[in-house]
Formats: sequence, C-alpha cells, structure tokens
Amino acid sequence: MKYQWIILAVALIAGLATRYFVDNHDANVAAAEQSSGQLESGKETINLFNAGDDRLRVVYFGYTHCPDVCPTSLAILGAALKAVSQDQLNKVWPVFITLDPERDTPEKSAQYAQYFHKAITGMTGTQAQTQLLAKKYGVLYMKTAQEDSALEYSVDHSSYFYLLKPDGTLMEKVPHTLNPNILVDAITKNERLLFEN
Repeated sequence: MKYQWIILAVALIAGLATRYFVDNHDANVAAAEQSSGQLESGKETINLFNAGDDRLRVVYFGYTHCPDVCPTSLAILGAALKAVSQDQLNKVWPVFITLDPERDTPEKSAQYAQYFHKAITGMTGTQAQTQLLAKKYGVLYMKTAQEDSALEYSVDHSSYFYLLKPDGTLMEKVPHTLNPNILVDAITKNERLLFEN
C-alpha cells in the first residue's frame, strides 16, 4: 500500500513536469514564430505580422541572385499590381522575402523588390527567421553548390505566392504562373474575404 502512494506521487510529479515543459515549449515556439515576422527592409525593421496593418499580404520567397524563376514571378506580381485598382492596391501589401540572407542584405532585398514595382517591400531576416517562415508556409529551399561559378551557390526553391491575413494566417497559396490575371483574381477574392470579416 505504501509503495502505491509513492508510485502515484512519482507519476503525478512526472505528469506535472511534462506539462510544464510542453507548455514552455509551446510558448517558446509561439514567441519564435511571432519574432520571425520582425524582418529588415532597407534600414528599418518591419513586422510582417502586424495586426494594426489590415492589408492583405502577398508574399513571395526567393533570392536576388536567382537567374530566372524569381525575376519572372516578381514581374508577374508587378503586372498584377498594375492591373488592380488604386483602391485595391491600397489594401494589399506585396512582400519579397529572401531565402538567402547570407548574401542578400536588407538594403539589397529592398532595392531588388523595387525593380519590379514600387509597392513591393523587400525583406531579409536571419537564417533562423528564414527557416521558421519557410517551415510555417511549406516553402521548400536548398542551397546548391555551383562549382566553377562566381556565385559559388544557388538556392533551389519552390515558387508560390502566399496570400496572408495580417496575423500571418495563410489564406491561399498561388503556384508560379506566367499569367498575372490568375494572381489578380486571387488577390481580389482574398481581399474581399479579408475585408468582409
């Protein structure tokens, strides 16, 4: 009988300790995810997950040394932004986030994004922030060595536009397209849903 109480006490302590560590881990993950939105653009820090900014986020992940996919996708984004009305444009926040923070400084990402449309904000995070954001939205990317190249490496990556609520919740994922109207339709639909709620 005495041993049953000891076993019960040990089980209770183990259960409480496990609960403490799980709660602590969940809080740390939530804090890390929230801080993953604190990215650099040019010389300022911008919070991607700012609930006070109610615009629909249209986010593209890539890198400035990308030879073809990123420039094409950002050109499509630029064309889509030119096709929407000024009222719609005011409710959209287009964002380019680099997957290559090692080479892409905040200034470089900001400048690169501006080539495609003045409304696009180019952002750079730390390696840890980049990994967290990529994991959060299912962005696949991998550094690949480029022997006999001045670039040294490239970053192979998936190519999607991520339409997000202000808190970072994913609304829709639009695959790489050569037709800006597909992106215009997605922006229009999701902007309507966001501002109806």
